[in-house]
Amino acid sequence: MPNLTRRDLLVTSAGLAGATLLADILPGAVAAPALGRASRLKVGVIGCGGRGTGAAADILHASPEVEILALGDVFPERVESAASNLAKEEGIGPRAQVPRERRFTGFDAYQKVLALKPDIVILATPPHFRPVHFAAAIDAGCHVFFEKPVAVDPAGVRTVLAAAAKARERKLSVVTGTQRRHERCYLEAIQRVRDGQIGDVLAARVYWNQGSLWMHKRRPEWSDMEWQLRNWLYFAWLSGDHIVEQHVHNIDAAHWVLDTLPAACSAMGGRQVRTHADYGHAFDHFAVDFDHPGGVTVQSYCRQIDGCHNRVEEVFTGTKGTLITSSGRAEIRDRSGATAWKFQGENPNPYVVEHQDLVASVTGAGPYVNEGERIAHSTLAAIMGRMSAYTGKHLTWKQALESKLDLSPGKYEMGPLATPEVAVPGKTPLI
Repeated sequence: MPNLTRRDLLVTSAGLAGATLLADILPGAVAAPALGRASRLKVGVIGCGGRGTGAAADILHASPEVEILALGDVFPERVESAASNLAKEEGIGPRAQVPRERRFTGFDAYQKVLALKPDIVILATPPHFRPVHFAAAIDAGCHVFFEKPVAVDPAGVRTVLAAAAKARERKLSVVTGTQRRHERCYLEAIQRVRDGQIGDVLAARVYWNQGSLWMHKRRPEWSDMEWQLRNWLYFAWLSGDHIVEQHVHNIDAAHWVLDTLPAACSAMGGRQVRTHADYGHAFDHFAVDFDHPGGVTVQSYCRQIDGCHNRVEEVFTGTKGTLITSSGRAEIRDRSGATAWKFQGENPNPYVVEHQDLVASVTGAGPYVNEGERIAHSTLAAIMGRMSAYTGKHLTWKQALESKLDLSPGKYEMGPLATPEVAVPGKTPLI
């Protein structure tokens, strides 16, 4: 779709979804399919990279009541790869046979997937596109599995918040890719916090420190837009930078334990190692102090630099003890440092469990779930940290939520697109 702008995406999405609503459902209401229905739940996949393909496999493993209806991605080879890999995976292949007429490519592929009226859509494109796709999916009457983060700028967060509220009005289920919220060790640990086992939480530290991720060298035949899309991790307009794209998991865990949102933050960060133009303009490290109500501070650290100490966990210090959590692990230590409790039970794959919870919500077999607002808030906190680090400014929640920052490109086409300048704290303006 040449010369398509962000506004065009929103307008055309609303038009497509409006037509679907008028034709197929009553305004403001969506009937949840019942267990034992004659046909399976149909799933549309929008974004067919590793995470989208993985999420499609996860929902198929989660329930025999679902099948893949359609695939969409901007790049044809990703659609074909997803179709091939899903079709041959043991145990789910027969429910993942997607004929070529239901495989769509281009910036408008999401519209074509939604036009087929799937029951559930998986949104796993680069984060920039998720607010528009989410709004379109909700307007089309679809239940949603929504990868994190759900936006890269405050403009996108506001779109998500509005769509999440609309989903709640229509009883459309929304589960997001914050799998810790569905992981048994975390669930038991949080309940113990609620029961007072570590006392009042005084402070928290959250970490996602690891080595570098993938990077695709630019090819001569790629336009600026294609190169940036294929290396979306390293462009804030596409990923939000790694504090948003990855570290949002740990920030969300802090919000969960504290049951509060930050009032303000101050941050620092930079580009110490990944300085080559191949890495766009992203930073390789961030550190943030989030100020929460009651004088509680959350210290947030994330880094993607090879050869350094890795640490991915959350630490919550209370008046009676300390909770430490990470994927597959949770323990409480008393004031002396001795282990007071350690999770030792079965810990089912949370990437599958989150889809089981979504299907249960859709079918009515479990409680209604809508995680849209809370992941929008966690995404905004991560964005607030990035904005503070990029500019060197202290930032309040209100400033972040109301900011006019919109990182969208002028148009969506495979052509020229300048690489944003690397942010310089103290010089880059706060918008």
